[in-house]
Amino acid sequence: MSRWRLRRPRGGVEVASAIVVAVAVLVLVVRGAVVAAVAARDAWPVLLVVAVLGGLVAVWRVRQTAGERQRARERLAVLRFTLDECDAMDDRQFEYALRDLLIRDGWPARRVGGRGDQAADVIGDHAQRGRIVVQAKHTRVGGRVGSSVMYAVKGTAGPAHRADHAVVVTNGTFTRDAMAWGDRHGVRWIDRQRLQRWANEGIALHELLAMPARQRRALRRTA
Repeated sequence: MSRWRLRRPRGGVEVASAIVVAVAVLVLVVRGAVVAAVAARDAWPVLLVVAVLGGLVAVWRVRQTAGERQRARERLAVLRFTLDECDAMDDRQFEYALRDLLIRDGWPARRVGGRGDQAADVIGDHAQRGRIVVQAKHTRVGGRVGSSVMYAVKGTAGPAHRADHAVVVTNGTFTRDAMAWGDRHGVRWIDRQRLQRWANEGIALHELLAMPARQRRALRRTA
């Protein structure tokens, strides 16, 4: 397919023609600018009103968004879940509840649970305490969590998620071996009794588990 190409004028006639065309284009541009200026001069009250209204709408939207965020923070600040409410949740709802509790306690967190989650249902990051990985184990009342869960969390918290803290949370209980193994290897646990204090009584997780204020990096090394 042929392409149009511009070439320099050749000869006096072509140069003169090019000058005429350029002058005509310049005249049209100037006339257009004059018309636009006159129109703007005549319409400036309307343009001013539109600008003011646009500014007011922008300010209203900013304030509305800020208000919604403030209300969300206030709701989270008093967030509480009873054990009965936790028992009535399904697995996904329980994970979201733990995420919200972390946010309440100052850990910006997100739910990541699902297929291929590598033993992490919720991950949170704290400015002073580092990263936390939470594995949620929602069970029927009386259900018990065994040591295998502790092994899985310990094996992925540091290498896969670069976490400083690993916690397993259940609305049930843990076997004695699971609790002992977790205590020895730095995997913290929240059973039904501790969940009552965290979720319902409002004690912050890092206070409940005596997490240090300084970031710890032991879990980031491969076990």
